[in-house]
Amino acid sequence: MENYDAIIIGAGACGLMCAAQAGLLGKKTLLLERNDKPGAKILISGGGRCNFTNLYTSVDNFVSENPQFLNAVFAQWTVGDTVRFFEDFGNIKGEEKTLGQLFPTTNKARDIVAVFTKLLYDTGQDLWLNTLVKSVEQSGDGYSVTIERANKEQVLHAKKVVLASGGLPVAKLGASDFALRTARKLGMQVVGTAPALVPLTITGKDAEWYASLSGNSVFARVYNDRISFEENILFTHWGLSGPAILQISSYWRAGEVFTIDLLPQFKLETLIKQERDLGGKRTIGQLLNDYFTKKMVEALAKFLPIDTKIASLGKADSKRIVETIHGFQVKPAGDKGYDKAEVMRGGVSTDELKPKTLETKNFPGLYVGGEAVDVTGWLGGYNFQWAWAAGFAIAQDL
Repeated sequence: MENYDAIIIGAGACGLMCAAQAGLLGKKTLLLERNDKPGAKILISGGGRCNFTNLYTSVDNFVSENPQFLNAVFAQWTVGDTVRFFEDFGNIKGEEKTLGQLFPTTNKARDIVAVFTKLLYDTGQDLWLNTLVKSVEQSGDGYSVTIERANKEQVLHAKKVVLASGGLPVAKLGASDFALRTARKLGMQVVGTAPALVPLTITGKDAEWYASLSGNSVFARVYNDRISFEENILFTHWGLSGPAILQISSYWRAGEVFTIDLLPQFKLETLIKQERDLGGKRTIGQLLNDYFTKKMVEALAKFLPIDTKIASLGKADSKRIVETIHGFQVKPAGDKGYDKAEVMRGGVSTDELKPKTLETKNFPGLYVGGEAVDVTGWLGGYNFQWAWAAGFAIAQDL
């Protein structure tokens, strides 16, 4: 077998960038991937369009027990570096959609993956597909990597190994807890994991109400005592989805309540006063019809006196209407799980890693990057920026 500078486990965003950058530095790596093609999650991201970074990336856009850990990595590889990388090596221009989200102008995720496959070929890196990694163990001055390929088991050796095998979402794309199991086996601390950027479910007495609104989308502010997001929410037959819900899910824990302001761009109290000044002949329902779908207004009748004329609206009812629209309380039963989650929260603790290189502190030559680390970005390209930056940082040290 060839003498590799490193074996990289997982041909996702972090692993591909790591191998490509190592190749550009004149190093030789072997990239192992259990799927029959590289970049499986890249290919489905953004509906197959791939939101590959976010212009406004900062450590504040990440959930971690130690978000400041990211500073050392982001100092080495910036959003500008990501933009230039894809322009230089794939002639891919980025187009901003909303909230700093950058998509390739071709709108094709496969163009992003093609940049890496070409670079791997051009720099002589080896990529083995349909290869299941079974274990990583210390051996001599390096590591033994046991794999299964073409129904045959074999053991590979390398001085350096990169765990870039991702997290638990999405099983059908080959996701596994391999990096977490390996870390635990070696005695490393792993922060508790859970689905993140995931739709939330509603059960019990309110389930039917949410289901009746399935398909309705509302621009809203979703918040709790930790964070606030203003984007669309989507009612579904099992609960809530949409960008704002996915975002808040990373900050939500079972049993907690969060709040939805269904009309964040207006003050309903002011709108009601304006209607009163005009005579108050319209009903609350007619006023709400200016801002919501007919179906939404009909559903809100469960909580509000929508047939009451504004002129005859009492103070108590007026207060209740304002509080309901601007402070709608939601207590989810749970989430839709890893198969519907964009990413995983938690992972190998940042306390186990050197901030600049992502090498494990207690196991020289063993690195962990990407989703396997306790670093979870917001929706909107942040997780890709972390993966590219982590892959670059690791490659510099191989």
